[in-house]
Amino acid sequence: MAKTAAKAKGAGGAAARAADAAVAPGRGVEETLQSILDAAEMLFAEKGIEGTSVRSVLTTAGANVAAVHYHFGSKDKLVEEVFRRRAERIATERLASLEAALADPDPEGRLERIIRAFLQSGFTGGDTPEGAARFARLRARISTENSDLARRLLAESFDTSSSEFLKAIAATLPQLDEAQIGWRFHAMLGVMVYTMANPGRIQALTKGRCDPSDYLAAVDQLLPVVAALFRCDGPPARR
Repeated sequence: MAKTAAKAKGAGGAAARAADAAVAPGRGVEETLQSILDAAEMLFAEKGIEGTSVRSVLTTAGANVAAVHYHFGSKDKLVEEVFRRRAERIATERLASLEAALADPDPEGRLERIIRAFLQSGFTGGDTPEGAARFARLRARISTENSDLARRLLAESFDTSSSEFLKAIAATLPQLDEAQIGWRFHAMLGVMVYTMANPGRIQALTKGRCDPSDYLAAVDQLLPVVAALFRCDGPPARR
């Protein structure tokens, strides 16, 4: 019994030492955790998942290797936590915005209300401008990375809400078939992701008159374009 107690004490001591090692000097557990997530989000957005090492995340966060292993277990788990902490908020806000858009009984402008609900929640997600900009770049990066992890994260986070938007658009534009709606939705995603990526081309071409980092202005400018895209005639039948 004494040996069992000693083993339990030893295990408890090891766990306590691991927890202590996982805390950055001068910071608490929660502060260390948030520092790692913020650093990872910034670096993943700038360099991509594959281009970012765990060591660079830890150096930026001022933490140690024990912190990542203790809090997350692996780099993939770190990526998942970084992505989900904001993606879940966006998906929730997106569905709430869609519900509000459909609650308006006036059919005039319904398509525009649906599109605004999708784009605005995607760009801002109820976040601070800085947080929204960081996560927008991260989403753009993940959306273009050909990895199983990236595809799984996007599917798990957004498939449910995107499916509801597809249904709402189909009900609003019954003259379009499923494939036509799918292609137009695909084009909207392309517009959104390229705006999020913000490579700087349009600023250079317009001498700064167009700034995709101003997400609310971007929604206002893109909304009529995307609505027209959905309403346009389909392609001519192939011969």
